[in-house]
Amino acid sequence: MPSTFFGLEIAASGLRAANAALNTTANNISNTNTTGYSRQEVKQEAMNPLRVFSTYGCAGAGVNTLAIERIREGFYDNKFRQNETKLGEYDTKAYYCKMIEQYLEDDGKTGFTSVFDQLAIALQSLANDPDNDSVKMSFRSTAKSLTDYFNTMYGDLQNLQEDVNDEIKIRVDHINSIAQDIATVNKQINVIEMSGSKANELRDKRDNLVDELSAIVDVRTEEVPIYDQNGNDTGATRYIVRIAGGQTLVDMNDYNQLMCVARKSDEKVNQTDVDGLYDIYWTDGRNFGMYNESMNGELTGLIQMRDGNNGEYFHGKATYINYAGKTSRVTIAVEDSYLKSMTQCKLSDTGGVINIGDQLYYYSDWSYDEENGTYTFTIDNEKSDEPLTVVKLNREASISQGVEYQGVPYYMAQMNEWIREFAQRVNDIFTEGLTGAGEDAGILYTGAYPNGTGEYTENELNDSRGNGKGYYYLTAGNVTVTDELMHDASLLGTRENVDDEDTPGTEEDGVEQNNQVRKVISMINDVRQFSFRGRTAGGFLECVLSDAMLNASNADTFYSTYLSLETNIDNQRTSISGVDEDEEALSLIKYENSYTLASKMISVLTEVYDRLILQTGV
Repeated sequence: MPSTFFGLEIAASGLRAANAALNTTANNISNTNTTGYSRQEVKQEAMNPLRVFSTYGCAGAGVNTLAIERIREGFYDNKFRQNETKLGEYDTKAYYCKMIEQYLEDDGKTGFTSVFDQLAIALQSLANDPDNDSVKMSFRSTAKSLTDYFNTMYGDLQNLQEDVNDEIKIRVDHINSIAQDIATVNKQINVIEMSGSKANELRDKRDNLVDELSAIVDVRTEEVPIYDQNGNDTGATRYIVRIAGGQTLVDMNDYNQLMCVARKSDEKVNQTDVDGLYDIYWTDGRNFGMYNESMNGELTGLIQMRDGNNGEYFHGKATYINYAGKTSRVTIAVEDSYLKSMTQCKLSDTGGVINIGDQLYYYSDWSYDEENGTYTFTIDNEKSDEPLTVVKLNREASISQGVEYQGVPYYMAQMNEWIREFAQRVNDIFTEGLTGAGEDAGILYTGAYPNGTGEYTENELNDSRGNGKGYYYLTAGNVTVTDELMHDASLLGTRENVDDEDTPGTEEDGVEQNNQVRKVISMINDVRQFSFRGRTAGGFLECVLSDAMLNASNADTFYSTYLSLETNIDNQRTSISGVDEDEEALSLIKYENSYTLASKMISVLTEVYDRLILQTGV
């Protein structure tokens, strides 16, 4: 049988429940505009009834307030984070592709098309008046303007690569900061929830951190309850955050950290790479796998923009190894056509790291055998972790790996390919000719030495060193007009060199002869003589700019798509976990009425007890 004050306990439980609901509603209303706040709700259930041993059997005992829990749907959290990862990647790509496009666009004055058209006009003027030194000087100036264009573009793209590299470091530091914060919050959540309470605000904070992380790199989370040795739920949970295709970043209170290690000058991947590009590792020495195809987010976008080579990288098979103590020489056979052309070669000229049979080796120099289609690398055994011996014979060899995106290295390789091919064709024509004075002519285009102390000679570009590199030494960054011609334009080989006296001449033979100039004009206008991706020499910008515009357009399209999805998914998520002012206003009235009625019930029972105790003498 219930006590005399049973009704008062029931009313008091209702009063407590209504008070908790009112306080929760007030908290929701206060956080209407708080980013990442999840609406909270009081969970209630009826108390166990009491047996009263009467005809009606059991009597209700009131309401039990179980907990204050947040309303959150994990399904939409996962969808939002997956979308944020893609959005972050294409936002980054769209930004940098637009920058490359802007670099390449012709402003009508200093762009490629404008400069090349001026070169064509100067060539025609030279053909019309080949013995005029002022016309030769004008042509020389336009030839120099062409090299200045490529020098400038090369510098701009290297600066862009450096900027992207710096951003990679910033993103890695941000990941480390978020990891530390999540681990700290995990500990705080477990301390609170092991006491039986729900750490709603801290859980919101953790979800906000994971949302922020998902824009940088792909994220997967897992939360499982922790049981004691007797199988009882402790109230604590194990919360795990995995990134970049499943690598553990945070596990409860523990977290891993990433570090950026700058490549040294003898560890460059591409000839055009700036010094100090970062490789990413875990601080315990494990490889992060920055080219992991499962990884997405801003970090992936930055890495692909910095290192994207359109899938073209050095790879082949070791066919000969000569171990000589401190050094080894390894011959590697290649098959892809782009690896068999020095105009398309991207190998570093300062040494680098090559993977042979899943072991990294430092090479200090290399040469190319065009006849056999093989490269020979000089391996520094003392610098490498282990000497290169015949054990690695017939093993696969590679330098870095293919990054299937047209990033900065791709555009720089395109420029190098064009300038090497163009310079070689022009040089070959002019060196076959004679100067206006009838003397043997030299080359027009050359490249500055890396240390800036001189320039490559005609013999060096024609492979007098015997290493097969030749015009590989020319890049968009160092190409220039020879010092000899800059000082004396009359040394240009405009006249045809006819050694056979029986060979009939032309109307232009003699002092006014211009056959070599006409050969250059024919070469730049005939795709059969000079072809860059199926176009004539002047089609360079059309090819490369179309790549940049297509990449920028694709990135913009994907960015707009994922931005729209972000809005839709966030609206769906907010419809569940967000605070609705109208809904809270109704809840406020509802809980106010509950509180008033519970108070009224206590007031009524007070009168009942007053009459029962004071007036009946019970």
